[in-house]
Amino acid sequence: MEEKQKRIGIMGGAFDPIHYGHLLIAENAAAQYHLDEVHFMPTGQPPHKKKQKLADAAHRCEMIRLAIKDNPCFTLSRLEINAHEVNYTYLTLERIQAAHPGEELFFILGGDSLKDFRSWKNPERILKAACVLAAVRDDIDGSAFQTQMDGLNQWYGKERIFPLITPNFSVSSRNIRKRAAEQGTIRYMLPEPVRDYIFTHQLYQREPGQEDCRQQETWQ
Repeated sequence: MEEKQKRIGIMGGAFDPIHYGHLLIAENAAAQYHLDEVHFMPTGQPPHKKKQKLADAAHRCEMIRLAIKDNPCFTLSRLEINAHEVNYTYLTLERIQAAHPGEELFFILGGDSLKDFRSWKNPERILKAACVLAAVRDDIDGSAFQTQMDGLNQWYGKERIFPLITPNFSVSSRNIRKRAAEQGTIRYMLPEPVRDYIFTHQLYQREPGQEDCRQQETWQ
């Protein structure tokens, strides 16, 4: 009897910190595309953010572990954290493909990223290594999004990019960092163990008047 091909979702990002928006997207991806696993892969040194200071990798990994520990479908991957060079998505996916031969990969990204997708490093190799699931909120007009998706699929020559419909959940890592820095409430924005970890380790604290100038990612 032929063994069923495993379907693995790859969700990258800074996760600085991880929050319910990330978890909702991953859960919807698993449900809509029948994924066996979703790997949360925090970035080491993203090529487009060389000057951005992220929370220590150990803290970000531990917050992910705390957030996903009750979901057997979710797992933490340290592949990019442990890499010694700048991480490009196509290289990461090719490494995963080599480590999981015969398994189907699905790269999960924010729908807004599609407009810049062709400017990524070797996008054709991304689409060769994995299908792309582009998260789009369920409260927006999807016509422009569909046009972008159709254009990219036509450019590649076959359908490799698919919509991931997700509930509208207005929360961002940047807002959480800001609230934490100001000793504001972040309850119900992220799992309680992650919230406790942030305050226990005094993450995201800053001197008065210091701004968080880190760029906001599409879904983070």
